[in-house]
Amino acid sequence: MKRVCVLGLGHIGLPTAILVAQSGYQVVGVDTDENIVRMLNNGISHLQEAGIDILLENVRNSGSFCAKKEPEEADAYIIAVPTPFDEDSKQADLRWVRSAMHMISPFLRDCALVIVESTIPPGASERVLVPVLETAGLKSGKDFNLVYCPERAMPSNLVSEMVYNDRIIGAPNKTSANAARTLYSSFVKGAIHITTVRTAEMCKVIENTYRDVNIALANELALIAEDVQIDIWQAIELANKHPRVNILRPGPGVGGHCIAVDPWFLCTGNAPSDLVRAARTINDRMPDHVIAIVKQIVNIDPPNIAVFGIAYKGNVDDYRQSPSLRIIELAEDQGWSVKVYDPIVKKTRDYPLLKLEEAVRDSDCIIIATDHDVFSNINPTALAPLMRHTNVIDTRNILDKEKWQKAGFTHRLLGRGAKLANEIS
Repeated sequence: MKRVCVLGLGHIGLPTAILVAQSGYQVVGVDTDENIVRMLNNGISHLQEAGIDILLENVRNSGSFCAKKEPEEADAYIIAVPTPFDEDSKQADLRWVRSAMHMISPFLRDCALVIVESTIPPGASERVLVPVLETAGLKSGKDFNLVYCPERAMPSNLVSEMVYNDRIIGAPNKTSANAARTLYSSFVKGAIHITTVRTAEMCKVIENTYRDVNIALANELALIAEDVQIDIWQAIELANKHPRVNILRPGPGVGGHCIAVDPWFLCTGNAPSDLVRAARTINDRMPDHVIAIVKQIVNIDPPNIAVFGIAYKGNVDDYRQSPSLRIIELAEDQGWSVKVYDPIVKKTRDYPLLKLEEAVRDSDCIIIATDHDVFSNINPTALAPLMRHTNVIDTRNILDKEKWQKAGFTHRLLGRGAKLANEIS
Protein backbone atom coordinates (compact mmCIF):
# COMPACT_ATOMS: atom_id res chain seq x y z
CA MET A 1 0.00 0.00 0.00
CA LYS A 2 1.53 3.28 -1.11
CA ARG A 3 -1.20 5.78 -2.00
CA VAL A 4 -3.95 6.98 0.34
CA CYS A 5 -6.81 9.33 -0.46
CA VAL A 6 -8.52 11.16 2.43
CA LEU A 7 -11.96 12.65 1.75
CA GLY A 8 -12.95 15.53 4.02
CA LEU A 9 -10.23 17.86 5.31
CA GLY A 10 -11.90 19.14 8.47
CA HIS A 11 -11.05 18.62 12.14
CA ILE A 12 -10.51 14.88 11.64
CA GLY A 13 -9.58 14.48 7.98
CA LEU A 14 -6.77 17.01 7.75
CA PRO A 15 -4.73 15.83 10.77
CA THR A 16 -5.29 12.23 9.67
CA ALA A 17 -4.10 12.97 6.14
CA ILE A 18 -1.00 14.77 7.41
CA LEU A 19 -0.08 12.01 9.88
CA VAL A 20 -0.47 9.35 7.19
CA ALA A 21 1.63 11.42 4.77
CA GLN A 22 4.29 11.89 7.44
CA SER A 23 4.42 8.11 7.90
CA GLY A 24 5.64 7.36 4.39
CA TYR A 25 2.48 7.27 2.29
CA GLN A 26 1.64 9.42 -0.72
CA VAL A 27 -1.56 11.21 0.33
CA VAL A 28 -4.13 13.16 -1.63
CA GLY A 29 -6.51 15.12 0.58
CA VAL A 30 -9.89 15.86 -0.97
CA ASP A 31 -12.33 18.60 -0.02
CA THR A 32 -15.17 20.18 -1.95
CA ASP A 33 -14.35 23.60 -0.48
CA GLU A 34 -12.09 25.24 -3.05
CA ASN A 35 -10.84 27.80 -0.52
CA ILE A 36 -9.64 25.05 1.85
CA VAL A 37 -7.86 23.26 -1.00
CA ARG A 38 -6.14 26.47 -2.07
CA MET A 39 -5.10 27.37 1.48
CA LEU A 40 -3.62 23.94 2.17
CA ASN A 41 -1.67 23.88 -1.08
CA ASN A 42 -0.28 27.28 -0.07
CA GLY A 43 0.79 25.87 3.30
CA ILE A 44 -1.97 27.51 5.34
CA SER A 45 -4.11 25.42 7.68
CA HIS A 46 -7.72 26.45 8.29
CA LEU A 47 -7.66 24.70 11.69
CA GLN A 48 -6.45 26.24 14.94
CA GLU A 49 -4.58 23.20 16.21
CA ALA A 50 -1.26 22.99 18.00
CA GLY A 51 1.49 21.73 15.70
CA ILE A 52 -0.68 21.38 12.59
CA ASP A 53 1.06 24.19 10.66
CA ILE A 54 4.53 22.69 11.11
CA LEU A 55 3.33 19.21 10.15
CA LEU A 56 1.60 20.61 7.07
CA GLU A 57 4.76 22.41 6.02
CA ASN A 58 6.81 19.23 6.45
CA VAL A 59 4.58 17.01 4.29
CA ARG A 60 4.22 19.68 1.60
CA ASN A 61 7.97 20.14 1.43
CA SER A 62 8.51 16.38 1.16
CA GLY A 63 5.91 16.14 -1.59
CA SER A 64 3.93 13.49 0.29
CA PHE A 65 0.72 15.54 0.59
CA CYS A 66 -1.39 17.69 -1.68
CA ALA A 67 -5.01 18.83 -1.60
CA LYS A 68 -7.47 18.45 -4.47
CA LYS A 69 -11.19 18.77 -5.10
CA GLU A 70 -11.58 15.31 -6.63
CA PRO A 71 -10.28 11.88 -5.53
CA GLU A 72 -7.73 9.85 -7.43
CA GLU A 73 -6.85 6.19 -7.71
CA ALA A 74 -5.37 4.93 -4.45
CA ASP A 75 -4.80 1.79 -2.43
CA ALA A 76 -6.88 3.06 0.49
CA TYR A 77 -9.57 5.69 0.94
CA ILE A 78 -10.30 7.28 4.33
CA ILE A 79 -13.74 8.89 4.60
CA ALA A 80 -13.77 11.69 7.19
CA VAL A 81 -16.67 13.84 6.00
CA PRO A 82 -19.24 15.26 8.45
CA THR A 83 -22.51 13.49 9.19
CA PRO A 84 -25.08 16.28 9.64
CA PHE A 85 -27.91 15.79 12.09
CA ASP A 86 -31.55 16.23 11.10
CA GLU A 87 -33.12 18.06 14.04
CA ASP A 88 -36.67 17.17 13.00
CA SER A 89 -36.26 13.43 12.53
CA LYS A 90 -33.45 13.08 15.12
CA GLN A 91 -31.54 10.94 12.64
CA ALA A 92 -28.14 11.05 10.98
CA ASP A 93 -28.04 12.63 7.54
CA LEU A 94 -25.66 10.42 5.58
CA ARG A 95 -25.77 12.35 2.30
CA TRP A 96 -22.12 13.46 2.49
CA VAL A 97 -20.90 9.95 3.32
CA ARG A 98 -22.97 8.59 0.42
CA SER A 99 -21.53 11.31 -1.81
CA ALA A 100 -18.00 10.30 -0.81
CA MET A 101 -18.83 6.70 -1.78
CA HIS A 102 -20.03 7.82 -5.20
CA MET A 103 -16.88 9.93 -5.67
CA ILE A 104 -14.49 7.04 -5.04
CA SER A 105 -16.49 4.28 -6.78
CA PRO A 106 -14.85 4.79 -10.22
CA PHE A 107 -11.43 4.09 -8.69
CA LEU A 108 -12.13 0.97 -6.63
CA ARG A 109 -10.60 -2.33 -7.72
CA ASP A 110 -8.52 -5.23 -6.44
CA CYS A 111 -10.01 -5.17 -2.91
CA ALA A 112 -9.20 -1.50 -2.34
CA LEU A 113 -9.53 -0.49 1.29
CA VAL A 114 -12.38 1.93 2.12
CA ILE A 115 -12.09 3.18 5.71
CA VAL A 116 -14.96 5.18 7.18
CA GLU A 117 -14.12 7.42 10.15
CA SER A 118 -17.29 9.53 9.97
CA THR A 119 -19.68 8.82 12.84
CA ILE A 120 -22.64 6.76 11.62
CA PRO A 121 -25.42 4.72 13.28
CA PRO A 122 -24.69 1.06 14.07
CA GLY A 123 -25.33 -1.03 10.97
CA ALA A 124 -25.10 1.88 8.53
CA SER A 125 -22.01 0.53 6.75
CA GLU A 126 -23.74 -2.73 5.91
CA ARG A 127 -27.22 -1.27 5.40
CA VAL A 128 -26.39 1.95 3.53
CA LEU A 129 -22.76 2.37 2.44
CA VAL A 130 -21.90 -1.03 0.97
CA PRO A 131 -25.07 -0.97 -1.18
CA VAL A 132 -24.10 2.47 -2.53
CA LEU A 133 -20.84 1.03 -3.85
CA GLU A 134 -22.45 -2.18 -5.09
CA THR A 135 -25.07 -0.17 -6.95
CA ALA A 136 -22.15 1.28 -8.92
CA GLY A 137 -21.41 -2.25 -10.14
CA LEU A 138 -18.76 -3.08 -7.53
CA LYS A 139 -18.58 -6.21 -5.45
CA SER A 140 -17.76 -6.16 -1.73
CA GLY A 141 -14.82 -8.45 -0.98
CA LYS A 142 -13.66 -8.31 -4.61
CA ASP A 143 -13.44 -4.67 -5.65
CA PHE A 144 -13.37 -3.19 -2.15
CA ASN A 145 -13.45 -3.95 1.56
CA LEU A 146 -15.27 -1.46 3.76
CA VAL A 147 -13.70 -0.96 7.19
CA TYR A 148 -14.95 1.24 10.03
CA CYS A 149 -12.42 3.03 12.25
CA PRO A 150 -14.09 5.66 14.46
CA GLU A 151 -12.12 8.80 15.21
CA ARG A 152 -11.14 9.42 18.82
CA ALA A 153 -9.74 12.91 19.13
CA MET A 154 -10.57 16.11 20.95
CA PRO A 155 -10.37 19.56 19.33
CA SER A 156 -7.38 21.58 20.59
CA ASN A 157 -5.42 18.32 21.04
CA LEU A 158 -6.19 16.48 17.82
CA VAL A 159 -2.74 15.46 16.66
CA SER A 160 -1.60 14.14 20.03
CA GLU A 161 -4.80 12.16 20.60
CA MET A 162 -4.73 10.69 17.08
CA VAL A 163 -1.23 9.41 17.79
CA TYR A 164 -1.54 8.22 21.40
CA ASN A 165 -5.17 7.12 21.80
CA ASP A 166 -6.16 3.48 21.26
CA ARG A 167 -8.04 2.85 18.01
CA ILE A 168 -10.78 0.39 17.07
CA ILE A 169 -10.87 -1.20 13.61
CA GLY A 170 -14.06 -2.90 12.50
CA ALA A 171 -13.43 -5.08 9.47
CA PRO A 172 -15.39 -7.67 7.44
CA ASN A 173 -12.43 -10.07 7.13
CA LYS A 174 -8.88 -10.69 8.36
CA THR A 175 -7.29 -9.40 5.16
CA SER A 176 -8.87 -5.96 5.42
CA ALA A 177 -8.33 -5.87 9.19
CA ASN A 178 -4.61 -6.48 8.74
CA ALA A 179 -4.37 -3.91 5.93
CA ALA A 180 -6.09 -1.27 8.07
CA ARG A 181 -3.91 -2.18 11.06
CA THR A 182 -0.78 -1.71 8.95
CA LEU A 183 -1.96 1.73 7.82
CA TYR A 184 -2.93 3.01 11.27
CA SER A 185 0.03 1.50 13.07
CA SER A 186 2.28 3.66 10.89
CA PHE A 187 1.36 6.65 13.09
CA VAL A 188 -0.75 5.37 16.03
CA LYS A 189 1.24 4.60 19.16
CA GLY A 190 -1.80 3.50 21.16
CA ALA A 191 -3.14 -0.05 20.99
CA ILE A 192 -5.18 -1.07 17.95
CA HIS A 193 -8.17 -3.33 18.61
CA ILE A 194 -9.85 -5.44 15.91
CA THR A 195 -13.57 -6.23 15.88
CA THR A 196 -16.53 -6.40 13.50
CA VAL A 197 -17.72 -3.39 11.54
CA ARG A 198 -21.02 -3.12 13.38
CA THR A 199 -19.37 -3.41 16.80
CA ALA A 200 -16.93 -0.63 15.90
CA GLU A 201 -19.84 1.57 14.82
CA MET A 202 -21.56 0.85 18.12
CA CYS A 203 -18.42 1.62 20.15
CA LYS A 204 -18.18 5.13 18.73
CA VAL A 205 -21.79 5.94 19.60
CA ILE A 206 -21.48 4.33 23.04
CA GLU A 207 -18.47 6.48 23.93
CA ASN A 208 -20.32 9.73 23.31
CA THR A 209 -23.58 8.48 24.80
CA TYR A 210 -21.76 7.60 28.03
CA ARG A 211 -20.59 11.18 28.38
CA ASP A 212 -23.99 12.59 27.46
CA VAL A 213 -25.76 10.47 30.07
CA ASN A 214 -23.17 11.25 32.75
CA ILE A 215 -23.38 14.98 32.07
CA ALA A 216 -27.18 14.75 32.13
CA LEU A 217 -26.94 13.19 35.59
CA ALA A 218 -24.70 16.04 36.74
CA ASN A 219 -27.10 18.61 35.27
CA GLU A 220 -30.15 17.06 36.90
CA LEU A 221 -28.30 16.96 40.21
CA ALA A 222 -27.44 20.65 39.72
CA LEU A 223 -31.14 21.51 39.34
CA ILE A 224 -31.99 19.50 42.45
CA ALA A 225 -29.16 21.19 44.36
CA GLU A 226 -30.52 24.62 43.52
CA ASP A 227 -33.94 23.53 44.75
CA VAL A 228 -32.67 22.18 48.09
CA GLN A 229 -30.18 25.05 48.50
CA ILE A 230 -26.82 23.29 48.40
CA ASP A 231 -23.71 23.63 46.25
CA ILE A 232 -23.63 20.76 43.73
CA TRP A 233 -19.98 21.43 42.86
CA GLN A 234 -18.93 20.69 46.42
CA ALA A 235 -21.29 17.71 46.61
CA ILE A 236 -19.89 16.20 43.39
CA GLU A 237 -16.32 16.76 44.53
CA LEU A 238 -17.03 14.90 47.76
CA ALA A 239 -19.08 12.15 46.08
CA ASN A 240 -16.25 11.53 43.60
CA LYS A 241 -13.96 10.64 46.49
CA HIS A 242 -15.82 7.33 46.54
CA PRO A 243 -13.57 4.87 44.67
CA ARG A 244 -16.32 3.83 42.24
CA VAL A 245 -17.98 7.20 41.57
CA ASN A 246 -16.99 9.62 38.81
CA ILE A 247 -19.69 12.21 38.16
CA LEU A 248 -18.80 14.72 35.46
CA ARG A 249 -19.30 18.49 35.62
CA PRO A 250 -22.69 20.17 35.13
CA GLY A 251 -23.05 23.09 32.76
CA PRO A 252 -25.33 24.93 30.32
CA GLY A 253 -25.73 21.88 28.08
CA VAL A 254 -23.48 19.90 25.75
CA GLY A 255 -22.24 20.67 22.27
CA GLY A 256 -19.86 19.70 19.54
CA HIS A 257 -20.54 17.42 16.63
CA CYS A 258 -20.48 14.27 18.79
CA ILE A 259 -21.97 14.32 22.28
CA ALA A 260 -25.04 16.40 21.42
CA VAL A 261 -25.78 14.31 18.32
CA ASP A 262 -24.49 10.73 18.42
CA PRO A 263 -26.77 9.41 21.21
CA TRP A 264 -29.75 9.88 18.90
CA PHE A 265 -28.19 7.27 16.59
CA LEU A 266 -29.13 4.67 19.21
CA CYS A 267 -32.78 5.71 19.15
CA THR A 268 -33.67 4.73 15.59
CA GLY A 269 -34.29 1.01 16.04
CA ASN A 270 -36.91 -1.04 17.85
CA ALA A 271 -35.00 -1.43 21.12
CA PRO A 272 -35.98 0.79 24.07
CA SER A 273 -33.83 3.90 24.48
CA ASP A 274 -35.57 5.66 27.37
CA LEU A 275 -32.40 6.57 29.29
CA VAL A 276 -30.65 7.92 26.19
CA ARG A 277 -33.67 10.04 25.27
CA ALA A 278 -34.03 11.33 28.83
CA ALA A 279 -30.38 12.39 28.88
CA ARG A 280 -30.79 14.24 25.59
CA THR A 281 -33.85 16.04 26.96
CA ILE A 282 -32.11 17.08 30.19
CA ASN A 283 -29.03 18.43 28.45
CA ASP A 284 -31.00 20.17 25.72
CA ARG A 285 -33.13 22.07 28.26
CA MET A 286 -30.21 23.47 30.26
CA PRO A 287 -30.06 26.67 28.16
CA ASP A 288 -33.69 27.28 29.20
CA HIS A 289 -32.58 27.04 32.82
CA VAL A 290 -29.82 29.59 32.23
CA ILE A 291 -32.42 31.99 30.84
CA ALA A 292 -34.59 31.34 33.91
CA ILE A 293 -31.67 32.31 36.19
CA VAL A 294 -31.26 35.57 34.26
CA LYS A 295 -34.92 36.36 34.92
CA GLN A 296 -34.43 35.66 38.62
CA ILE A 297 -31.53 38.05 39.16
CA VAL A 298 -32.04 40.80 36.57
CA ASN A 299 -34.76 43.26 37.54
CA ILE A 300 -35.21 44.93 34.16
CA ASP A 301 -37.13 43.91 31.08
CA PRO A 302 -35.83 43.65 28.45
CA PRO A 303 -32.24 43.28 29.70
CA ASN A 304 -29.00 43.59 27.78
CA ILE A 305 -27.04 40.34 27.99
CA ALA A 306 -23.34 39.68 27.37
CA VAL A 307 -22.61 36.03 26.56
CA PHE A 308 -19.00 35.05 27.20
CA GLY A 309 -18.06 32.12 25.00
CA ILE A 310 -19.76 30.78 21.90
CA ALA A 311 -17.54 27.69 21.61
CA TYR A 312 -19.06 24.46 22.89
CA LYS A 313 -16.17 23.82 25.30
CA GLY A 314 -13.23 25.63 26.79
CA ASN A 315 -10.14 26.65 24.81
CA VAL A 316 -11.41 25.43 21.41
CA ASP A 317 -12.71 27.42 18.45
CA ASP A 318 -15.43 24.91 17.53
CA TYR A 319 -18.97 26.17 18.16
CA ARG A 320 -20.96 23.41 16.45
CA GLN A 321 -24.06 22.52 18.48
CA SER A 322 -22.85 24.83 21.25
CA PRO A 323 -25.36 25.43 24.05
CA SER A 324 -24.34 29.09 23.79
CA LEU A 325 -26.16 29.27 20.46
CA ARG A 326 -29.37 28.09 22.12
CA ILE A 327 -28.93 30.55 25.01
CA ILE A 328 -28.55 33.40 22.53
CA GLU A 329 -31.54 32.21 20.51
CA LEU A 330 -33.76 31.96 23.60
CA ALA A 331 -32.66 35.39 24.81
CA GLU A 332 -33.41 36.99 21.47
CA ASP A 333 -36.80 35.25 21.40
CA GLN A 334 -37.51 37.09 24.66
CA GLY A 335 -36.70 40.37 22.97
CA TRP A 336 -33.42 40.78 24.86
CA SER A 337 -30.36 42.46 23.41
CA VAL A 338 -27.44 40.00 23.22
CA LYS A 339 -23.76 40.68 22.59
CA VAL A 340 -21.13 37.95 22.33
CA TYR A 341 -17.48 37.85 23.40
CA ASP A 342 -15.22 34.92 22.55
CA PRO A 343 -11.47 35.53 22.18
CA ILE A 344 -10.81 31.96 20.98
CA VAL A 345 -13.36 31.77 18.16
CA LYS A 346 -12.28 33.99 15.27
CA LYS A 347 -15.63 34.40 13.55
CA THR A 348 -19.08 32.85 13.22
CA ARG A 349 -21.68 32.84 10.50
CA ASP A 350 -24.46 33.82 12.88
CA TYR A 351 -23.30 36.42 15.41
CA PRO A 352 -20.72 39.20 15.44
CA LEU A 353 -17.97 38.66 18.00
CA LEU A 354 -17.13 41.82 19.94
CA LYS A 355 -14.20 42.95 22.01
CA LEU A 356 -14.56 42.57 25.78
CA GLU A 357 -15.37 46.19 26.61
CA GLU A 358 -17.84 46.50 23.74
CA ALA A 359 -19.65 43.30 24.75
CA VAL A 360 -20.23 44.36 28.37
CA ARG A 361 -20.96 48.05 27.79
CA ASP A 362 -24.46 48.92 29.13
CA SER A 363 -25.19 45.25 29.81
CA ASP A 364 -27.24 44.00 32.74
CA CYS A 365 -25.81 40.51 33.04
CA ILE A 366 -22.79 38.50 31.93
CA ILE A 367 -23.33 34.81 31.21
CA ILE A 368 -20.16 32.70 31.38
CA ALA A 369 -21.24 30.04 28.90
CA THR A 370 -17.86 28.53 27.97
CA ASP A 371 -14.97 27.61 30.23
CA HIS A 372 -12.15 29.33 28.34
CA ASP A 373 -9.18 29.76 30.68
CA VAL A 374 -8.97 33.43 29.75
CA PHE A 375 -12.35 34.11 31.36
CA SER A 376 -11.13 33.10 34.80
CA ASN A 377 -8.45 35.80 34.58
CA ILE A 378 -10.78 38.68 33.70
CA ASN A 379 -10.62 41.66 36.07
CA PRO A 380 -14.23 42.32 37.16
CA THR A 381 -13.29 45.68 38.67
CA ALA A 382 -12.53 46.95 35.17
CA LEU A 383 -15.87 45.71 33.81
CA ALA A 384 -18.21 46.98 36.52
CA PRO A 385 -18.13 50.70 35.51
CA LEU A 386 -19.03 49.78 31.93
CA MET A 387 -22.20 47.90 32.85
CA ARG A 388 -25.71 49.14 33.56
CA HIS A 389 -26.25 46.45 36.21
CA THR A 390 -23.51 44.21 37.60
CA ASN A 391 -24.76 40.62 37.46
CA VAL A 392 -22.83 37.52 36.42
CA ILE A 393 -23.99 33.94 35.94
CA ASP A 394 -21.21 31.37 35.97
CA THR A 395 -22.46 28.20 34.28
CA ARG A 396 -19.01 26.54 34.35
CA ASN A 397 -17.68 27.30 37.85
CA ILE A 398 -14.54 29.05 36.62
CA LEU A 399 -14.85 32.44 38.34
CA ASP A 400 -13.48 33.55 41.70
CA LYS A 401 -16.79 34.31 43.41
CA GLU A 402 -15.32 36.51 46.13
CA LYS A 403 -13.36 38.60 43.64
CA TRP A 404 -16.47 39.28 41.55
CA GLN A 405 -18.61 40.03 44.58
CA LYS A 406 -15.94 42.39 45.91
CA ALA A 407 -16.13 44.21 42.55
CA GLY A 408 -19.85 44.76 43.17
CA PHE A 409 -21.31 41.88 41.14
CA THR A 410 -24.26 39.72 42.06
CA HIS A 411 -22.75 36.31 41.39
CA ARG A 412 -24.84 33.21 40.60
CA LEU A 413 -23.31 29.81 40.06
CA LEU A 414 -25.30 27.19 38.17
CA GLY A 415 -25.99 24.33 40.56
CA ARG A 416 -25.60 26.39 43.71
CA GLY A 417 -28.64 27.46 45.69
CA ALA A 418 -29.19 31.21 45.86
CA LYS A 419 -29.17 30.98 49.66
CA LEU A 420 -27.34 27.95 50.94
CA ALA A 421 -29.00 26.10 53.80
CA ASN A 422 -27.12 25.05 56.92
CA GLU A 423 -23.84 26.71 56.05
CA ILE A 424 -20.95 25.94 58.41
CA SER A 425 -19.89 29.13 60.14
